[in-house]
Amino acid sequence: MTDFILVRHGETVWHDGNRYAGRTDIELTSRGLLQAAALGAWAAGERIDAVVSSPLGRARRTAEPAAQALGLVPRVEERLIEVDFGRGEGLTRAEMHERFPTELAAFLRDPVARHLPGGEDPRAAAERASEALTDLAAAFPDGRVLVVAHSTLVRLLLCHRLGIPLADYRRVFPELHNGALTELRLRDGRMSLLRLNAPAAVAPVPAV
Repeated sequence: MTDFILVRHGETVWHDGNRYAGRTDIELTSRGLLQAAALGAWAAGERIDAVVSSPLGRARRTAEPAAQALGLVPRVEERLIEVDFGRGEGLTRAEMHERFPTELAAFLRDPVARHLPGGEDPRAAAERASEALTDLAAAFPDGRVLVVAHSTLVRLLLCHRLGIPLADYRRVFPELHNGALTELRLRDGRMSLLRLNAPAAVAPVPAV
């Protein structure tokens, strides 16, 4: 049995305006850095066997405080990189509507079969992320693994491993909060969802 704590990286400078951030290496905001610090404070009180992140800087910087608090060397997993949004990269929904309205409308109807033009097939993204978790489970068969990655990739991964149609990832999981905890348990080849979008809050010390 392996437990995975999946975390979306901290808030970035593209959060304001909801720009699509795929492979662009953008910075965390001051709030994003605070979210990373809160994740580190939470992790300090947990039993976690490995800290793994996407190769993108926003994910690595979010993972660093947790790894430091646990005395672990963070691992970088290339297969956890965010989905490539193609021509939608760096744009707001309104800007996409101006530049390619027909393709955007098709994407909103079915974001898998009609993914953003020039972008990565979400089915391939879900497969690579799923393979990464399978390999981590083999490396930590009785462990807890903290994984810092990205909103679209994690939502696709959740659908893929929980038996939900990939095309429903935007509807079933409309939002993953920056720095929040989503926990999965892999047991006997089957995945269960233990919690979703839980705050990375430090439990209070009981009074004596």
